[in-house]
Amino acid sequence: MDATEDVGRCWWAEGDARMRAYHDTEWGVPVDDDIELFDRLTLEAFQAGLSWQTILNKRDSFQAAFRGFDPAIVAGFDDTDRARLMADAGIVRNRAKIDATIGNARAFLDVVGEFGSFDAYLATLVPRPATRLPRDAVAGSIPATTPISDALSKDLKRRGFRFVGSTIVYAFMQSVGLVDDHLPVCFRYRG
Repeated sequence: MDATEDVGRCWWAEGDARMRAYHDTEWGVPVDDDIELFDRLTLEAFQAGLSWQTILNKRDSFQAAFRGFDPAIVAGFDDTDRARLMADAGIVRNRAKIDATIGNARAFLDVVGEFGSFDAYLATLVPRPATRLPRDAVAGSIPATTPISDALSKDLKRRGFRFVGSTIVYAFMQSVGLVDDHLPVCFRYRG
């Protein structure tokens, strides 16, 4: 689907070409690659208090700054890397989020070591296939959290992750196709 076509979309993807492209090709598409899962979890954490459009507009800079979001590389970041990241105007320069990303990379690797992959870990807590919205759903009926995002958030925190509150975790679940929150008016809806 060409992201510029005039079709029905979820309300948040209308207007901006980058948001449309993300919506049309990525949001809600199942992801099982560990690097991509770490990328999405990290970007959702950086979004806290900001708009997704802000993060999406800085995405290329984030990927360069965090070395492609390879958790094995990010886990080895040191004080020199922290200083480099804090000086990088292309990303959100928030020390707490930067420190959390480095710590989360280490926790992520621990999870991969225990389960074989982050996707395998997620499968222990998030039922598959992804739940979908009912045919009568409207924008206001999409939750910000669910009991599943609550449980996943709690377990991630227990494992040492930070910036993984239930709202962030639910947005991550939407992003990587663990839930399918495309609205019935959207061409991506598969209800």
